[in-house]
Amino acid sequence: MSIFTLIFALSGIVMNHRELFSGVDVSREHLLEDYQYKNWNNAAVKSACRMSPDSILVYGNIGVWLTDSLFSDFTDFNDGFPKGIDNRKIFKIHKSKQGNLYAGTLFGMYRFDNRNRHWKFVESPFGKEQVVDLFDRNDSLYVLTRSFLFVTKDNPGNFIFRKIMLPPPVNYDNKEGLFKTLWMIHSGEIGGFVGQLFVDLIALIFIFLTLTGLIYWLFPKWIKRRKRKEKTIQYIKSVNQFSLQWHNKIGVWVVAFLLITTITGMFLRPPLLITIANASVGKIPFTLLDSPNPWYDKLRRIFYDEQKERYVIGTNQGIYYLDKEFSNVLIPFSTQPPVSVMGINVFEQMPNGSYLVGSFSGLFLWDPDRRILVDYLHPNRPVNSNAGGPPIGSDLSAGLITLNGKPVYHFDYGSGVSSATGFRTFPDIPEEIIQKSGMSLWNLALEFHTARYYQFMFGGLYILFIPLYGLTMILILVTGFWVWWKVWRKKKRTPYLESK
Repeated sequence: MSIFTLIFALSGIVMNHRELFSGVDVSREHLLEDYQYKNWNNAAVKSACRMSPDSILVYGNIGVWLTDSLFSDFTDFNDGFPKGIDNRKIFKIHKSKQGNLYAGTLFGMYRFDNRNRHWKFVESPFGKEQVVDLFDRNDSLYVLTRSFLFVTKDNPGNFIFRKIMLPPPVNYDNKEGLFKTLWMIHSGEIGGFVGQLFVDLIALIFIFLTLTGLIYWLFPKWIKRRKRKEKTIQYIKSVNQFSLQWHNKIGVWVVAFLLITTITGMFLRPPLLITIANASVGKIPFTLLDSPNPWYDKLRRIFYDEQKERYVIGTNQGIYYLDKEFSNVLIPFSTQPPVSVMGINVFEQMPNGSYLVGSFSGLFLWDPDRRILVDYLHPNRPVNSNAGGPPIGSDLSAGLITLNGKPVYHFDYGSGVSSATGFRTFPDIPEEIIQKSGMSLWNLALEFHTARYYQFMFGGLYILFIPLYGLTMILILVTGFWVWWKVWRKKKRTPYLESK
C-alpha cells in the first residue's frame, strides 16, 4: 500500500501540471510492450490532411509528418512546435480554401509559415487552451476549444477573433455530469489553480503520512532487534517520536480531505465509473463548474453541413445541431451513435450526407435524419442506439484517414491500422517516427494513476485495483483516526481522574 500510495501521489502531482511537464518525455523502448508503437497503434495517427495530389500530412500523437500519396516515405514536419511530444499532440490539421495551413493542438493554435517553413504559435484570446477542431466557411476560420467557438477572417497577418458562447441545449437544466464533478473535485480544478495547488498539498501529505507511518512501524522493531550505541538509539527514538507526533497532528486535521480524494478517485475508473457515467447533479456554487457557459469544457468536435445548412457539434453529452445563424438552441439528434465517455475521435461528413462518428465504443455510419445507424467496421452487427454501457467497446476507434471523401485507413487504439475499404496495406511505422515519438511524462503518470500500467501484474483483474485500493485506503484512514481518537480521549480524561 505504501509503494502504491507514493506512486499515486507523485503521478497525481504530475497530472495536475501538464503544461509544466510537457517538455519531458520517456523513451518508449524503456516501457512495457503495450506502450510501444506497433502497426501505428496507441493513437499514433488521428487523421490526415491532403496538401497536393502527391503530398499528405499525417498527424496525431506522433505530431505531424509529411508523406506521399502512397504513404511510402515520411518526413518530419514538426519544426516550430516546442520540445516534448505533448506539445506535438495534434487534434486537427486544416488547410483552408485560401491555402493557409493551421494546427489545433493540446496547447493552442499554430499556423504554418510557408516562407520560413515552420509552425508559428497564434496569439489569441484562447491562448494555450486546447484547440479540438478547425474548419473554414466562406472567408472565415472557425476555431473550437473545449468551451467556446472563435471566428476570425482567414487572414494570418491580421487575426481578429470573435468569441461565441454557444446557446444552451433544448430543455437545459443547468446541471453538470457527476463524472465531471468528481473529476474536478479529485484534481482540484473545481477551485481553479489554487484548488489544484491544494490537491498537490494533499498529495504531499499522503507522501508524508506514508513515510512517517513506515518509520513508526519499522523503528520500534529495529531498536529491539539490534544492539546499538545509546546515542544512535536515542536518535532513532527521537526521529520515531517526531514522526508519530506530526503523523497524528497533520493526519487528524486533513483526514476528511484525504477521504474525499480517495473516494472521488475510486469513481473515476471502471467498474464504479459505470454507475455514474450518465448521472447529472447540480453545479456547485462559486466554483469553475458554476459557469454561465452551458458548454464549459464540454465541446469536442464541429463541422458545417452544407447540404442541411446546419452546424453539427459533438460534445461529451451527445451530438447536436444548430442553425447557421447561431440563433437557436442546440437540438440533440433523436438518434445518437454510441460514444465512449473517453471522447469522440472521428467526426466527419461523408459525400452522401451521412456522418462517421468514432470513439472507443466503435466506428459508426450515422444518418440522423433517416434514423440510420450502422456499425461501419461490422455492418451485420446490431447497434444499440443511445446506449450507455461500458466506457470502451470491442473496437477502439482512435483515428481515420479519408481520401477524396472515402475512408481508406482506420486506426484502432490497440491493434493499429487496417484498411477500411480494401485499400492497399499501410506501411510499417518508420523507426524515425518511433525514436522521435516518446511517451510524455504526463501520459506515463496517467497510466500509473489509473492503474492501467499494472495490467502486466494482475492481467484483466487490474480493473479492480482502483476500487480495492480505495477501500483499503479508506480503512487505513478511518482506523488511523479512530486509534488517535481513543488515545486523545484517554489522555484528556487522565488529568481529571488523577486530580480526583
